[in-house]
Amino acid sequence: MVVKTFETKAEMAGAAADHAAESIRRAIAEKGRARIIVATAGSQIEFIEALVAKPGIEWSKVEVFHLDEYQGLSAEHPASFRRFLLERLVRKTGIVKYHLLDGDKDPDEVCRRVGKEISSEPVDVAFVGIGENGHLAFNEPPADFDRDDPYFVVELDEVSRRQQVGEGWFPTLEDVPKKALSMSVKQVLQALEILAIVADARKAPAVRACVMGEVTPNAPASVLRRHPAATLFLDKGSASLLDGKGN
Repeated sequence: MVVKTFETKAEMAGAAADHAAESIRRAIAEKGRARIIVATAGSQIEFIEALVAKPGIEWSKVEVFHLDEYQGLSAEHPASFRRFLLERLVRKTGIVKYHLLDGDKDPDEVCRRVGKEISSEPVDVAFVGIGENGHLAFNEPPADFDRDDPYFVVELDEVSRRQQVGEGWFPTLEDVPKKALSMSVKQVLQALEILAIVADARKAPAVRACVMGEVTPNAPASVLRRHPAATLFLDKGSASLLDGKGN
């Protein structure tokens, strides 16, 4: 895994967007389209804004897959990741082919439907984040690295739920759903390339565990080190415990 660190969140987001845009353009040039996975957390806002602004991307040839969503949440809720994708990416670019996880519909049926779509062909590049507890998508520790289902329903860790309150998506812990639909670790790793974009000092312990600790289900994002084409983009805060690793 390549680790790249930047002084500011804006510099990190811009560099990640440059890399992402090139990966998308290359896939379109080689295959006629690009299939991508997009994370939808607050930490991804600057990256997605920078990516949308990049020139030369034929967004009509981009197919988007949703990483995760809260169970029982409507697309109108301010914390809905579907709403995030639609408002910040799909409607701004004119993407016409996208697969959203409908959190307010039957979760098993949604997981089967979107899972069938994502399994049909390789994904070119996945854009992911890392949670404060080290989760990858909503694969909470200890994560199941061997689960074959592309998507499944997961019980959310309290650390993850408190993170959502801390980021301002929900007023109280009681308002945060206790379950979510999540892409599995195995499915994330099937992407041909992975870009992990992680900012802020509150993520530094999880980043350190991901980069410097053992590859273990107790630090789910550590599994990114097993991927042959993974790049981790960090700002000064998120990289603060890495003891000089990165470039």
